[in-house]
Amino acid sequence: MSEAQGIPLAVGVSGANTHDSLALKPLAKGIPAVRSRRGPRRRRPGKLRADKAYHSADTLSWLRERGITARIARPGTESSELLGRHRWKIERTISWLFGYRRLTVKYERKGSHFLAFLGLAAALTCYKKLAKLTT
Repeated sequence: MSEAQGIPLAVGVSGANTHDSLALKPLAKGIPAVRSRRGPRRRRPGKLRADKAYHSADTLSWLRERGITARIARPGTESSELLGRHRWKIERTISWLFGYRRLTVKYERKGSHFLAFLGLAAALTCYKKLAKLTT
């Protein structure tokens, strides 16, 4: 999961045979609190954009309960090209993360080790992008 500029907010690893919609809730819960100058810390994203794989009644109601505006393509009615304007940002973030040699070729046999290296890649990516913004 990434923010609008492509900076990774939460990462996760799952099996190849699990449905995408099952990963949405843990990733949304895993977003850290954002410190703000005024008011309470913001813990949830305001909007969520996703492709057709995440569309289910359970997911939509879960997002509505938490006050997150969902923009999820509906299977069979909407073209995936409508969300294509926004999808390239997450695709770019994934390419940034898998640009590290250890993640490109699967060296790790355990998912926990792969997740650890993925977390390091996300931290390095955040550092590089945020350092570029401040200079």
